[in-house]
Amino acid sequence: PGGLDESMRIIVKRLLTTRIPICVYVYPPGARAASAGAFITLAAPIAAMTPGTNIGAAHPVAIGAGGEMDTVMAEKVLNDAVAYIKSIARKRGRNEEWAERAVRESESATAKEALELGVIDLIAENLDDLLEKLDGDTVKLNGEERVLDLKGAEIHRIRMGLRERILAVIANPTVAYLLLIIGFYGLIFELSNPGSILPGVLGAIALFLALYSFQVLPVNYAGVLLIILAMILFFAEVKIQSHGMLGVGGAIALILGSLMLFETGSPFFQISWSTIGAVVALTLLFFFFVIAKAIQAQRRKPVTGTEGLVGEIGVARTPISPEREGTVLVHGELWRARSALPIAKGEEVRVVKVEGLRLYVEPLQKKEVEA
Repeated sequence: PGGLDESMRIIVKRLLTTRIPICVYVYPPGARAASAGAFITLAAPIAAMTPGTNIGAAHPVAIGAGGEMDTVMAEKVLNDAVAYIKSIARKRGRNEEWAERAVRESESATAKEALELGVIDLIAENLDDLLEKLDGDTVKLNGEERVLDLKGAEIHRIRMGLRERILAVIANPTVAYLLLIIGFYGLIFELSNPGSILPGVLGAIALFLALYSFQVLPVNYAGVLLIILAMILFFAEVKIQSHGMLGVGGAIALILGSLMLFETGSPFFQISWSTIGAVVALTLLFFFFVIAKAIQAQRRKPVTGTEGLVGEIGVARTPISPEREGTVLVHGELWRARSALPIAKGEEVRVVKVEGLRLYVEPLQKKEVEA
């Protein structure tokens, strides 16, 4: 929503010393000149806005993981920013009092309010309207007056390249948060299913992108650690089976970590409750689905090995009695078999127990009659 202080000061310095008439235009509707954007707009020789935009909220914030400032440093940075924006407003003949409030109190103004307060020079509906209103105006630049001749001006648009567009997207606090969660999802899925490869690769990429975003965001280490703890608890729930206790603990840690992830009072860096709620709900559904499948797999009757023979149906190849061992055909294999009841040759039998290479069977017909 703003920018780095150092980068902003470079831009402001060029705006204040320019010999070329420059207009900063807050556009299109829904856009904002917030934080560093407010400094840059005030520093422009001509400042314009379109209806539906706003300017202000220029309170400085620390960025980067663990970048929270102590009280003394925060006061120094704040006072420096106030003095800087007031000097800019004075240089351009704009409202110094409002500029100070924009920094100290994060005050913001609509386009109409900004014009009435003397923060900007004009309001224009679109770029054509802006050029029409500026045509013939006189702009004073470092003691020199320039008359603007903008009739038939050719417009060249310089758009962000692919790299800038990607970086602009992933630097969004909500996107960075979602990348962090997706990264953990991928790694946990890979650890739960070694050899899947794709989830691990995608998770690692998402995690690195999230860490890159955190370099330019006011990240709180405690929030990151709580989210990591939440994922560990969820993963442990799959492995240990704590009857949901670890899952509940993971959900609480995830909620707290999400709320604490960006340590600033600025609304631009806050993750919405709806996003946090959706992430927590999907995470719980995902892990409890995995847990349910794991429990189901544990309770499922074995289908391979000798244990898988219990309950299977076969055919007696020889007579079988309590005193006489015989043979049965089960799963296409011949087994030695014993029975507590007499079984005739060719009669269907059910396997009730397996001991070594010997089966214990019972007549299938008698079982069904009794049932």
